[in-house]
Amino acid sequence: MSAIDDLLKRNADYVASRENLKRLEAKPTMPVAVLTCLDARINIGRVMGLREGDLHVLRNAGATVTDDAIRSLAISQVLHGTDQIMLIKHTDCAMIRHGEDELRDMLTAATGTKPTASLGTFDDLDENTRSELRKIRESPLLVNKGCVRGFVLDVKSCRLREVI
Repeated sequence: MSAIDDLLKRNADYVASRENLKRLEAKPTMPVAVLTCLDARINIGRVMGLREGDLHVLRNAGATVTDDAIRSLAISQVLHGTDQIMLIKHTDCAMIRHGEDELRDMLTAATGTKPTASLGTFDDLDENTRSELRKIRESPLLVNKGCVRGFVLDVKSCRLREVI
């Protein structure tokens, strides 16, 4: 059985066991959108004690504020009323463990194609968090920038630390 087949079985079990069958809305119950890393160790729902439908969660490698992340945050705000943004980076991130050239070489060797865009690696976790927060705050596509905060999640303790 493939891992995808296993996930489909888990989905069927989940659907069968759901106690609350009410239809959830796309609009989150909390007006918050979170941008975090794709790292499999990060379970935002558990880290913050969430239920389905509580907030919007966006993920990409390094919790990088890309054009697509801004697009998704803007849609979250305009269509679904979010007015607060949490940027959550984390310790032991691959984007800090591998330099831009090293990661580009790894991807080129694996795919045969050299990536042309920046891969978003960084050297200093806190400074990168502050830099990414500036991108959010300076984006003309985001209408709600009054509450934009950045955090680092310690992957061992799961404690969030705010970056000022």
